[in-house]
Amino acid sequence: VPNLLLSSASSTEKTSPMILSIIVAVNRKLAIGFENRLIYRVPNDLKRFKALTTGHTIIMGRKTFDSLPKGALPNRRNIVLSRQELNIPGAECFHSLEEALKTCRTEEEVFIIGGASLYREALPLADRLYLTEIEDADQPADTFFPAIDLNVWHEKNRECHPTDEKHLYPYCFIDYERIKEHVPASENQ
Repeated sequence: VPNLLLSSASSTEKTSPMILSIIVAVNRKLAIGFENRLIYRVPNDLKRFKALTTGHTIIMGRKTFDSLPKGALPNRRNIVLSRQELNIPGAECFHSLEEALKTCRTEEEVFIIGGASLYREALPLADRLYLTEIEDADQPADTFFPAIDLNVWHEKNRECHPTDEKHLYPYCFIDYERIKEHVPASENQ
């Protein structure tokens, strides 16, 4: 049985047009933001974000782009989704996620980096989730990540860290992969 599962998984991966990944930091209530800003400053999460996304395409909504302190993130292909016609230095703009994904290379890993409505749209299409879960639930929040269905997602790795001089809350890096029986909606056509 294990060999059958392995061969099934590898054949699914080879036909996948790309790897679509979501990267996000959430608290225990799945809160991700307040007033268009991140709720938490977790230096190791920022390092992980940079390590995972550098050299890749990142896709974000306009409000997420506006929240970046220095504009387009260096050493990445920045794509901003907006209903408006925008000219943003260092970024390409598209009107829809579907339109943006069509411009991505088949062999690459593409990262969805926010905000909430883009996460909701991309979650049914995603192959991987890179979560930073912050052990807190008390900070004010007005923006949330959608619920993660553990019937669809398999936890592949968990790395937890205690508080220290730079991190006010304990946190865990959690990597999920879509269970292959739950093929993303984009591949069901």
